[in-house]
Amino acid sequence: MSLAVPERINEKYCRNPFCSRTLQGIIMAEESIFIKIMKGDIPADLVYQDDHCICVKDINPQAPTHVLIVPRKPIQRLADASAADKMLLGHLMLKAGDIARLLGVEEAFRIVINNGEGAGQTVFHLHLHLLADKTFSENSLGLN
Repeated sequence: MSLAVPERINEKYCRNPFCSRTLQGIIMAEESIFIKIMKGDIPADLVYQDDHCICVKDINPQAPTHVLIVPRKPIQRLADASAADKMLLGHLMLKAGDIARLLGVEEAFRIVINNGEGAGQTVFHLHLHLLADKTFSENSLGLN
């Protein structure tokens, strides 16, 4: 499977059902950094994009490979997703595997979703952390 790896965020992606509500119709109290990236207001090192999500390199990497997979639809936390988001959430998980293959780390990577400030979420727009090229152990979950 070949993934589209764009030079920059393409304008056509701002017309899909998720993005149009995000960028053209919904007024949020404060736009997340991810919305600003999708609008092209903030530059980012783009790894992948499609009609439903973008993937960018994390600006504060916690592993040699650390990217963020972000839905275009603004869902603040995983706990705020609804049954209507089921297909989008599945899409994000499938894209995580595709992106891992694209980056050559499909044999060993970790997916992390922080839900809420107490869990370490700092940007309140749902996103998946894909971390790789580092040795992880099951025992390290939840430890500093």
